[in-house]
This record gives sequence, C-alpha cells and structure tokens, in this order.
Amino acid sequence: MRQPLIAGNWKMNGTKASVERLLAGVVGGAGSIQHSEMAVCPPFPFLQMAEQALAGSRVRLGAQNCATETLGAFTGEVAAAMLADFGCRYVIIGHSERRALYGEDEAIIAKKLVAAVAVGLTPILCVGETLEERERGDMEAVIAAQIDGIIALCGIAAFGAWELAYEPVWAIGTGKTATPAQAQEVHAFIRARLAAQDAVVAQKIRILYGGSMKGSNAPELLSQPDIDGGLIGGAALNADEFLAIARAGDAAANT
Repeated sequence: MRQPLIAGNWKMNGTKASVERLLAGVVGGAGSIQHSEMAVCPPFPFLQMAEQALAGSRVRLGAQNCATETLGAFTGEVAAAMLADFGCRYVIIGHSERRALYGEDEAIIAKKLVAAVAVGLTPILCVGETLEERERGDMEAVIAAQIDGIIALCGIAAFGAWELAYEPVWAIGTGKTATPAQAQEVHAFIRARLAAQDAVVAQKIRILYGGSMKGSNAPELLSQPDIDGGLIGGAALNADEFLAIARAGDAAANT
C-alpha cells in the first residue's frame, strides 16, 4: 500500500495575511491526519513564512517550480538549492501551465528534474492531456510521449526518486472532474507504461490525481487502486477542504 500524498499547489495566490491564516488552519488540523502525507506548495515569496509555520508539524513544504541552472546570472529564476535551503521537500515540475504558458518541453523539464534531485528535493512530475487531445482520442499517445520523453532523457531508474501527477488539463480550474473510473483508467495506463520498463519502479511510485479534487469527490477518487493522492489546486486554498481531502486519504489507506 502506497501512503497517500495530498499536496496543495497554491499557484499565484495569497497575501501575507491570507497565507498566515491558511497555514494556521492546515497546521491546526494536521494533527488529526494519521496516514496521509501532506504538503503545501506556496508561491516563492511565502516560503519563509511557510517554513516557520510548518516547523514541528507533519506538513511538508514544497515549491511550484525551479530553475534548470544551479547558480549565476539568471534574473528572476530560483535555484533548486535555494528551495532546499528553505526546507522544501517537494517541487512541482512540468505542470501543464508551465508547459502551455512558458513553453516548457521534455528537455527543459528533464533538466529541472535533475537539478531538483541533485539537492535532495523530490520532484512531482506532472503529465496530462488537453480537452482537444482527449476528444481526438489522443490521451494515451500524449501521455505516453511525455513519459517516454523523460525516460529517454533521465532513464527509468530516475523515476524511483520522484512522484507523478496526472492532471487532465481540461479539468483544472474548470470545475470539471474526470470520473473516478476515467481517472483510474489513466493512472493504470501510466503505471503500466512505467512497468514495461521497470516493474519495481512502477509499483513504488505514487501517482497523484490533479484535476479539481475536493472534499466531496476525494473519497471515491482516492479509493481507486492506482490513485495515490492528489495534487490539489483551488481546494488547497481552503484549510477545511484540504484537510477533508487528507482525511479521505486516511480512509483510503485503511481499506
């Protein structure tokens, strides 16, 4: 049984006041979570506040991105080592918004994965298809190309140090959600794709669902055999909703 991981991606949201309240709410409720691992990934300016607020709690700290380079004249970039220095455990890499809005391809993503692991961070590698790709029947081909591209650059063994997140792009921020059966089908496909290269890595890796998971649909999603947690967007900005998802992870871990 893989321990559920419930990771909140706060995206570009928050003020000092709202982040303080959110962190207090998450930390205050985290003591009731017994089995799920929890993490929050705030915007860069709030990392120090989060590091301090999470100290001594069971909630891990993560970041939303890192640079391909390790140091130097790269204005506006944030190195993986800087994230590690703030106590980050996780870093999200290859999110669909980074791919679509900032042109990140497998070559860039692979460099970021290598940079993150080199300083002890655990990447959460995102893969997923758009609505157009799904409607064309290209879902499997798109996800296979994303996974195979990273395998070609990093090797299958590298996946043993990562987490994966499946994000159906059509279900992010739209209120739409893949049905539990649809989500499980894709998660199973991803695991099988990895297993064709290394069955041990495929069995070990956690595959999170990243498509509008919330407290109301989390129990059924997390009960699926190949859904090992959630990469939570909007619901992670509400402490009660985020904790409800973590409790659903607890229930799934006990079944």
